Amino acid sequence: MPVNDQITDSVTQVNTQVVGDTPAMATGNLLMSTGQALGTSALNATGANQQGQIVMQAATVQGVNSLLATGSAVVGRGSEEILEKG
Repeated sequence: MPVNDQITDSVTQVNTQVVGDTPAMATGNLLMSTGQALGTSALNATGANQQGQIVMQAATVQGVNSLLATGSAVVGRGSEEILEKG
């Protein structure tokens, strides 16, 4: 049973379009996944930076607390030694 030429032409055009669109779709998917990965990487770097700043601030606070908790005699003695060397 013969098939109408218009039908075979239509199917051929659809198949050709699908084959022609495939590289563009693959490239689009690659760019989207790469962009997602880079965005996640930047987010992780920002979070790590924030956590590092928190740790540094806590260390500074602990240092200041230990300086303020030191007796005045010890601070005076340390200051005296610094001034004598200077």
